Formats: sequence, C-alpha cells, structure tokens
Amino acid sequence: MLLRTLLALLCLITLPTALAGPLREQLQEWRNSRQQPLPAPEQQHTVLRDLAYGQAPLQRLDVYLPEHPKHAPVLLMVHGGAWQVGDKQAEAVVVNKVARWLPKGFILVSVNYRLLPDAAPLQQAEDVALALAFTQQQAASWGGDGNKIILIGHSAGAHLVSLLAAKPALASQQGAQPWLGTVALDSAALDVEQIMQQPHRRFYTHAFGAQPTYWAATSPFSQLDKSATALLMVCSSQRDDSCPQAQRFVAKAKSLGVQAQLHREDRSHKAINQDLGLATPYTQTVEAFMAGLDAEVAQRLGTRAD
Repeated sequence: MLLRTLLALLCLITLPTALAGPLREQLQEWRNSRQQPLPAPEQQHTVLRDLAYGQAPLQRLDVYLPEHPKHAPVLLMVHGGAWQVGDKQAEAVVVNKVARWLPKGFILVSVNYRLLPDAAPLQQAEDVALALAFTQQQAASWGGDGNKIILIGHSAGAHLVSLLAAKPALASQQGAQPWLGTVALDSAALDVEQIMQQPHRRFYTHAFGAQPTYWAATSPFSQLDKSATALLMVCSSQRDDSCPQAQRFVAKAKSLGVQAQLHREDRSHKAINQDLGLATPYTQTVEAFMAGLDAEVAQRLGTRAD
C-alpha cells in the first residue's frame, strides 16, 4: 500500500499543475477514506462488510442493504484512483448514493479491486467482472435480483466498467452474466490508443505501459462492438479531455446500434462522483437512464418523492 501511494504521489508531482487536478482529488479522497470512519450510512443501514469475491486481499466488496429488501435491483459501484489508489468506503463513493437509492429499495455494492503495481488495468477489469459474477450469484441471498444489476464507475473505475460494457465477453470470461446497463462517471481514458500516441500524463504510462497491443486491449473505444451494454457516459464540462472522448465513444456506439447516451455536467471531476445521489437534475438524468433499462427499476425510482 505504501509503494502504491508513493508512486501515485510521484506521478502527481511530475504533472503540470493544470493536469494534476483529477488525480489530486482522487488521492485526497483515498486519504480521507483511510483516516475517517464511514459516516451515516454505516449507522443507518445494514452493511455486509468485506465479502470476498476472490483470494487477493483487495478482492473484497461491501453490500449496503435497504430495509426488508425483496427482489431489489443492485447498483454495483467501482471507485476511481488512477488505477493505483482508492477505496470502496470513500465517502464520495457511497454516502449520497446510499442515501438516495436505498430508501427507493435498491442494494448498493461497493467494490475494491487489485491496484497498480500488483495488477494492471486489464486485470483490474477482470476483478470487477469477478465481483459482478459474485454479486449475481449472491444477490438473492441478500434480497436482491441478480438479473437487475447496473454497473457504475468513476474515473479509473469508469474506465473499467466502460471496458466491460464495450465488450461484455470480457466479463463473461470471468463467469458474469449480462447486466442491465452501465453508467460511466467522467472517464478520460476511453480511447487509450489515442492517449498513448500523444503527449500524456505520466500515470497513463504507469498504467498502460508501452505496448500498442495492450493499449488496444484496454481501450473501451477500441474494444467497443455491437454486443455492448446500454451506456450512459457522464463527463465534466470543466475538463478538456473527458467530454471529447465520451462524445466520440457514444457516436461510435450508436453507429453500432448500441443504446448510448452522453451527459455533459458542469461539475468538477470529484463532484460528478460525490454529488450523484443529491436531489438535482444531474441525479435525475442518471435515474432517467436507469429507469429506461427495466420496468422494475423504473417503478422503484418512482416510489418516493424528493
């Protein structure tokens, strides 16, 4: 863990100030999650903590349960952190989402996965797929419905869920079944090949290496095909590298006949994650996408007035 933190700090120090913001936010979020206990949701709701979906110490997930769950849809949340830091308990990852969607009868699953340097992004995506398969298998025992799962990821986590969504065969290879859809929160790594062929931030080199074949294998844009799940790509209009990639990705998805939407949000990289779940038009946009995936999901989202 110390080595991962030192590497992340080195990447941050070597970045130009204008480019370091998202990683700095992720590092601070990670520090906060390690230093402070999880607030209100831990006390107000039943939490199944640190369930193992694999053998590695970081292959763990937390399950936040609503009161008396029955056939509950499941939101599976994947944290960010430049593929090298981050934690499933971070306040920005869970608090507002738990407060919003547990009262509506949803289960929230928050996932940890192996990090650099122990696991590269493709292995991390495999971890998320394993967590998805585990959740599908165990959901009924929690009062959930394993056929009604929506993946959500932020930053590096958005890259990972986008990669699985772009080519679901990557998930099926780990035992996962089809899921309802995917919400990617402000990934700037949708076209990895393009990123690596141009001047780029040092932490991308640390994550994706020097092999063009690996860039293609880990690039959601390159892997995207007509089997992709329904997608909502949320991007920050305050950044210059997120929305252009999301726009190209959505255009390619639509050209393949894939259900895909783009939503530009005037919030920071951190706020796009942290504020999701607040009673705002932004949250309502995400809920509208979710409601369009399944009639049961739509019914649950309409059961409580704000």
